[in-house]
Amino acid sequence: MIAWREPRTWTPWLPIATLAGLVLAALALPPIAQPPQYHDFADKRACFGLPNCLDTASNALFVLAGLPGLRFFCGAAARRTFVDAREAWPHALFFVAIILVGFASGLYHLAPDNAGLAWDRATIALALMALFAAVVCERIDLHSGLMLLPFLVVAGLGSIAYWHWSETLGAGDLRPYLLMQAVPILLIPLLLWLYPPRYSDGHDILAVVGLYLLALLLDLSDRPVFALTGGLVSGHTLKHVIAALAAVWVVRHLRRRRAL
Repeated sequence: MIAWREPRTWTPWLPIATLAGLVLAALALPPIAQPPQYHDFADKRACFGLPNCLDTASNALFVLAGLPGLRFFCGAAARRTFVDAREAWPHALFFVAIILVGFASGLYHLAPDNAGLAWDRATIALALMALFAAVVCERIDLHSGLMLLPFLVVAGLGSIAYWHWSETLGAGDLRPYLLMQAVPILLIPLLLWLYPPRYSDGHDILAVVGLYLLALLLDLSDRPVFALTGGLVSGHTLKHVIAALAAVWVVRHLRRRRAL
């Protein structure tokens, strides 16, 4: 067994300063409206009576990615994966959220509108906050991560509620939701760098963050990807594929890792 090293005394202040900087940056920015054409996705093809076929059907991948994660917690391997059984709670919530993403995003793509998008984004925020809490539990402190989890969930879901409310007023503001996206994307790699690992294969989580960033890039490139592939597949469909792969990578990580 490798002894777990204590972090440097200044280490906790860097994530706090980073989080404070993100919050201040979000407050300093003017309200960020959702583009009016957001729901106008490139691939509108239907198949077998299913509207927006590939954008809709590709969400089944989230369900297929989340179910093995939940199944993992039912076996003996899960008991060997966690030093403390309570560490499994944020991970279990993550996989529940991933399954919910599949259903919420699938329903949204049947007839894209803001109401459906709110449910879609709420499940994404739930998954991100759960994964962030899981990393806090592993790298900083189990008690802190579990205490933080409900506050993260409220903040993530609250950011979606605020956005949807602002849209009903005709002044949509995505800043809180974008902040909830930025926090795990930036702070998870920072925590992995600052705090020593208690489990092996910690770099797998960096791969998860990288895959999610690639998924966001594909989402922003929806039409260019559709044109580049000659109308074969859109960037948004590929976003679903890569984001589901990120969830599969979390399952892979849990199956491979061992306590140090």
